[in-house]
Amino acid sequence: MKLVWFLNNLRSHDNRPLNRACDPEHGNEPVVALYCFDPQFFNSDEFGFPRTEKFRAQFLLQSLEDLQQQLSDLNIPLLIRLGTPAQIIPELVAEHGITELFLQYEWTRDERTALASLRAAPAMDAVHIHMDYDQFLIHPDDLPFAEVAELPEVFTQFRKVVERQLPIRTPLPTPTPRSGRNLTAAGGSSPLPTLEELGLEQPVADPRSAFPFTGGSAAGKQRIEEYFWRSENITRYKQTRNGLIGTEYSSKLSAWLANGSLSPREVHAELKRFEREVQANEDTYWLQFELLWRDYFKYISLKHGDRLFVLSGIRARDYTWQLDEKKLVAWIEGRTPYDFVNANMREFATTGWMSNRGRQNVASYWAKELQQDWRAGAAWFESQLIDYDVHSNYGNWMYNSGVGNDSRDRRFNIERQAENYDPDRAYRNLWLSN
Repeated sequence: MKLVWFLNNLRSHDNRPLNRACDPEHGNEPVVALYCFDPQFFNSDEFGFPRTEKFRAQFLLQSLEDLQQQLSDLNIPLLIRLGTPAQIIPELVAEHGITELFLQYEWTRDERTALASLRAAPAMDAVHIHMDYDQFLIHPDDLPFAEVAELPEVFTQFRKVVERQLPIRTPLPTPTPRSGRNLTAAGGSSPLPTLEELGLEQPVADPRSAFPFTGGSAAGKQRIEEYFWRSENITRYKQTRNGLIGTEYSSKLSAWLANGSLSPREVHAELKRFEREVQANEDTYWLQFELLWRDYFKYISLKHGDRLFVLSGIRARDYTWQLDEKKLVAWIEGRTPYDFVNANMREFATTGWMSNRGRQNVASYWAKELQQDWRAGAAWFESQLIDYDVHSNYGNWMYNSGVGNDSRDRRFNIERQAENYDPDRAYRNLWLSN
């Protein structure tokens, strides 16, 4: 039997580990899929925040429900387990005679530790593990650099080099459905846990939210259909991406990309089809620009490893950092001297979402103006963000805190930012009215 262990690649389309498992070259044994709710990602972190709070957990459950349906259409059961992979997978190996394991390779600290613990289990000695880098727009093997260590420390230099050829692979098709009896392999699919079973409250939807969307590939594809093809808002992306209210000011694709319900390759392929069939302009290019930024942060974490979580960052810059509990609580609750920061933090606490413009301003206030430990801010974002991605989150926080990939040590003028991006106070009035 072959096992596909799903991580942040919650889709059946353009999924190399799943395709490899279903390839007859790897034999015709039954294929089963697995998702583990690893307790380490639901426990509290060093700052006391639950690492996965209700907003992202709800989006994850919705995404898994959608994935289970996708796999059901392929006659592949999805097993759901609560526990560490090092505990769960060896049990499945022993129970079902699993000989091959397929997964997307993750290299950051906690994922690496989980994989090492799994490999150390005696039951895994006879299991062949196949791992793929499957989360990039540009695959590591296709980079125009001899090795990741040569990656430029400034995004513009990276972008200019890769855009000369832009070696992006064609998205993979969804595998062919397996025989009907495969669906009952390993006892068939499992029920999903509830938020309550994960120790979390049910979120209350807020009608003011700029992200009223649900998880899963179907919803992600629907968003592409609406944003690209129906409204053609993609042709105004650069002009409107700094908006603050409503669903149309940015693509909002980051949440589906973060947990892998969509792949960056298929988003890019759809973007290029739109440019061929409808219109290509500076705005449509800017979405490609943002996809490259996303890739860049992944490569930065691949290059620098655990420095992603070190106070001095990848630049090894020493600042006089502090951590004042009262200031942290005031920042989280939106009780700072800046109403623009307060509005963004209250939207965030209420919905698990914040605009890119808001994220930059609240991070600059916390790290640059208050000179507070930037990792506490990154940890709060990790806990709350619907679109949390370890590489982008910690990469952006380092960038905004002066210890990352920003060649300048900048600090936002928050009052001017508010005047530029919320001149009529509509956003602040919306979130500070009660």
